[in-house]
Amino acid sequence: MTTPRMHPDTIAAPVTRELVVKKSRFIAHLVPVRSVAEAEEVIASVRRQYWDARHNCTAMVTGVNGDQARSSDDGEPSGTAGIPMLEVLRRRGLTDVVAVVTRYFGGVKLGAGGLIRAYSTAVSEALDDAVLLHRRELLEARVDVPHADAGRIDNALRDWAATHGASFGDVAYGAAATFALWIPQAAREELADDLAALSAGSLSPVYGTTRIVDVPGDRT
Repeated sequence: MTTPRMHPDTIAAPVTRELVVKKSRFIAHLVPVRSVAEAEEVIASVRRQYWDARHNCTAMVTGVNGDQARSSDDGEPSGTAGIPMLEVLRRRGLTDVVAVVTRYFGGVKLGAGGLIRAYSTAVSEALDDAVLLHRRELLEARVDVPHADAGRIDNALRDWAATHGASFGDVAYGAAATFALWIPQAAREELADDLAALSAGSLSPVYGTTRIVDVPGDRT
């Protein structure tokens, strides 16, 4: 059996979290993005909103395999902000996410070690509030169902997807109701067997192509 290729996860929705360290406020903004250009737009938006802050430091990882990364210290001592933020994203195994940490200086210098801890902690604690999307290479499975049975099969397939690492896709209505699922390759025989059991052998899936699909997960 071929082991499915694993890809970095991403986050489902933006998250904001504030940390106070020796009177300095660190406001972490995490946003899912699809490209470097989109990440740059997020950074510009945060900088406009928090124009009066001392620093808006950034880190991003993009690409299906997380192969593009950038960071900026935005005036903090070199290596004390952007890179520590980036390392947190890498350590959590994430991609297609941008982190911006806004700092309002509280009058007490933190030193290089204190800054590294503050910026990395701000991102880490924000990620603790985030919901993951798992990136999986899944196989398309389509099932044609008579309209009379569509409601029952709809519920059964949604439950099946939720317990098999699959994603329930679109439903098309024509001569029959056509359900689309994206399933792990290893589950194709199990889906066929379960459909047969649900329908006294009258239903079977038709398999198509594979693609990368975001599957909802738990908090990071």
